Amino acid sequence: MKNIFRLSCLSAIIMLLSVSCEPGDNGGGSGGSGDGGSTEVAFAKGADLGWITEMEAKGYKFYNASGVEKECTALMKEIGFNSVRYRVWVNPSSGYNNMNDVLQKCKRAQALGMQIMIDFHYSDTWADPGKQIIPAAWQSMDAGGIAAAVNSHTRSVLQTLKNNKIDVAWVQVGNEVRPGMLVHTGTESSHKEAPESISGKVSGNSVGHFVEYFNSGASAVKAVYPDARVILHLDNGWDSGMLTWFLDLMKKNEAKYDMIGLSLYPSYWDTSIGGYPDWSTKTKQCVENLTTLHSRYNKPVMIVEFGMPASEPAKAKAALQYVLQSTTSNDWFKGIFYWEPESEKARNGYDYGAFADGKPTIALSPFSD
Repeated sequence: MKNIFRLSCLSAIIMLLSVSCEPGDNGGGSGGSGDGGSTEVAFAKGADLGWITEMEAKGYKFYNASGVEKECTALMKEIGFNSVRYRVWVNPSSGYNNMNDVLQKCKRAQALGMQIMIDFHYSDTWADPGKQIIPAAWQSMDAGGIAAAVNSHTRSVLQTLKNNKIDVAWVQVGNEVRPGMLVHTGTESSHKEAPESISGKVSGNSVGHFVEYFNSGASAVKAVYPDARVILHLDNGWDSGMLTWFLDLMKKNEAKYDMIGLSLYPSYWDTSIGGYPDWSTKTKQCVENLTTLHSRYNKPVMIVEFGMPASEPAKAKAALQYVLQSTTSNDWFKGIFYWEPESEKARNGYDYGAFADGKPTIALSPFSD
C-alpha cells in the first residue's frame, strides 16, 4: 500500500509539473495559446500589416512566388514571418484601424500561431513625430481626463482582444513619441499645439504630461495582459543624441516600460542629391545604438518599424542582412518588423513596401533564412 501511495503521489506531481510547463504560460512560447494570455517568440520576424483589410476592400490580391493567390497574413507566415503588428486609432472616420477592425486582423494572426504587437496611436489618425493629434472626443478634457481616457481606451481594446482569446505579446503605448503624445489639436493637415495645461509635449528638459499619459496606458496594459511587454517607441533609430536625451528624461521621470522600440528608415529620398542616400551609414549607426541603449537603460531593444525604397529591393535585403548578422549574439535584441511590406506605390501610394505586382520581392528574403 505504501508503494502504491508513493506511486500515486509521484504521478500526481508529474502531472502538476507537466501542466505548469504548458507552452504559453511563461512568455517564451513560439505560438499563441489562445487563452487570452501572452507569449513571446525568442526573435520576432515581423510585419506591420495594418493596411491589409483596407487593401482587400479595394480588391487587391496577394500571391506567393509560384503565383498562387494567398491571404496576406498567411503569405507572410509562409515566407518566414512569425509576428505581426497592428495600429489602433480611437475613432477613425473610415473605420479602419478601430477596435473591431484590429480584432478581425488579430483573429487571422492568432489562427496562424503568429505573435501580435498592438500599436496604440492615441489619435483618430496617424501619430508620428510631426503630429500627435488628440482624438476629437478628448480635446475638451483636462490632463487628468486625458490620462483617464488613455487608460480606458487601452483597457477597452485589449480586453476585447482578450475576451476573444487573442494572445498579445507586445503593446506600444504611443507611436514615435519623440515630441510626446496627445500634443496637437486640429486636423492632420492643419494642427496646432494643444494648450500647455493638457499638452503631453516632450521638449528640452520637460516632459509635460507625457509620462502621466504614458504610465496610464502602461498600467492598463498590465491590468489586462500582465506578461505583455510595454514598448516605448521612438523614431530615427540612428540618432544617438536624440535617443539618449529622450530616454534619460524618461528614466528621470520614472516612465514605466519594458522594451525600447525604434524606427529605422535609413534611405529616404534626398532632394540635395536627387536620389536615395546609401543605406549603410544610418543602418550601422542604428546597430551601434542598439548596444548603447541596452547597456545604458538595461532594457531589451527591438526595431518595430523598418522600411526601404521599394525600387531598390536588393539594397533593402542587404540592409536587413546587415542588421540581422550584426545582432545574432545579442539575446536582448528581440526582433525587427518591416512596415507595411505588402504595400506598393501603384496600389496604395506607399513607396517603401517590399511587394511588386502583389508578390513579395527579395527584400524580404532575410526573414526566410
